[in-house]
Amino acid sequence: MRSIREILRLKAEGVPDREIAASVGCARSTLCECLKRARAAGIRWPLPEELDEAALVARLYPGTALKRHIETFPEPDFAEVARELTRKHVTRRQLWREYRERYPRGLGYTAFCVHYQRWRATTGAEATLALDHRPGDRLYVDYSGDPAYLTDPRTGEKRRVELFVAAWGFSHYLYAEATATQSTADWLRAHVNALAAFGCAPAAIVPDNTTTAVRRALRYDPDLNPSYREFAEHYSVVVLPARVRRPRDKAKVENAVLIAQRRVLAALRDAVFFSLADLNAAIARIVEEINSEPFQKREGNRRELFERHDRPAARALPERRYEYAEWKRCLVHRDHHIEAGRGYYSVHYSLIGQRVEARLGAHMVEIFQHGKLIAAHARVERPYQRRTLDEHRPPQHRAYLALGFDELIERANRIGVSTAGVIVKHAFNRKYLADSIRNALGILRLAQDFSPEALELAASRALSLGVYNYRALRELIMQDTPATPNAGKAPGGCGPARTEPPSSLPAEHENVRGAKYFH
Repeated sequence: MRSIREILRLKAEGVPDREIAASVGCARSTLCECLKRARAAGIRWPLPEELDEAALVARLYPGTALKRHIETFPEPDFAEVARELTRKHVTRRQLWREYRERYPRGLGYTAFCVHYQRWRATTGAEATLALDHRPGDRLYVDYSGDPAYLTDPRTGEKRRVELFVAAWGFSHYLYAEATATQSTADWLRAHVNALAAFGCAPAAIVPDNTTTAVRRALRYDPDLNPSYREFAEHYSVVVLPARVRRPRDKAKVENAVLIAQRRVLAALRDAVFFSLADLNAAIARIVEEINSEPFQKREGNRRELFERHDRPAARALPERRYEYAEWKRCLVHRDHHIEAGRGYYSVHYSLIGQRVEARLGAHMVEIFQHGKLIAAHARVERPYQRRTLDEHRPPQHRAYLALGFDELIERANRIGVSTAGVIVKHAFNRKYLADSIRNALGILRLAQDFSPEALELAASRALSLGVYNYRALRELIMQDTPATPNAGKAPGGCGPARTEPPSSLPAEHENVRGAKYFH
């Protein structure tokens, strides 16, 4: 009855019959019959208020079973039924039981379902959209649910491998490949191999909502996997994931998967393969046969349509193949390095404590923050090796690392020859240069804690005594320095001053045995 009222309203507004039929979802013949009966019954829009549905049906269809049905068996509100069916655990049978509780003489369950389906048809819910595929426009990709198998040559054990399938929307041209897993690396590698086999790229790729492609499935703005987004940018294609649980969105690849299962997996069901290379060679031969076979209901074959229409309209491939890279979110540690791929890589020290994203390629590691490249390093050659750029260090770290032994000798010469001699002598007695640099820094600091003159005098005595380390020079200075508020304190001003310096023995003394005693 709602459709009849809508027909009368639209006709009164001057809408063409074709548009009215499309709007209410009926045939033009049905529309013409309804308008003819309305004219015969003298019914025009707007309808009188007293003319309810039963009276309207009685005037348009006098003496029909429909009139008796409406008077005796009222139909459910199917719009409400459709809304209720979207709720969890609600079924048609449950809604039919509730309907029969209100109307015990109402429709039976079968009639309830049939009338509901008819109502859905009038709303267009049951209609399918036949897409008009343009050449070179879309490539549909998916994994077959059924696997192929490899055999271990030593144990004879069978191992499952996955079947990747890609199909062009216009020409139905196929590509299939076996991959070890459905991981992101294998998924993208199969895409790259497919585009290389086609020799061109589509404008858009339509995958399923697998986690290797979509990190978070949203109907209007899906969150793509970063590696998949990078792949799409490399080939200048758009990724249009199918809607969740909507296989009709990718009917082309669903059909291609079915063909691959029936033609490829069925043909190889008894074959034994020991490597992916051998298996993919056999798959390629079968796919070539499929692409070269004539269509059953149209002229030509998949390859001819692809070469004639898809390839000229498709995009050229970039000069460099896409290389898979793993993305990882990292925290910048206190040493201004991140840990990624069993290696440590530096970023600017101002980013300590912040989150960044690392792109781990085969040879390079690139570090991004908010989509901006902030650092790039060659990948480490051994586990837990460090890659550090000098410009990433804080200024005080760069100043410390810039210290060289020659510079320290130059600073010591400005104090005195003896001071420089002590530092050089110490360096000759040490195996590692780092020890000598640390000792030299301590000796030069004594010029600040006491005075350059005191240091030079103590260095002269140290050379005569044959002692060249920091502690010996400090003791010698304290022996000759009167107790003052600052004298005798440790570097940095910590520690009490010594007011009673210990006495030192002369180099030659009757109680000193010397080195000759031990020969």
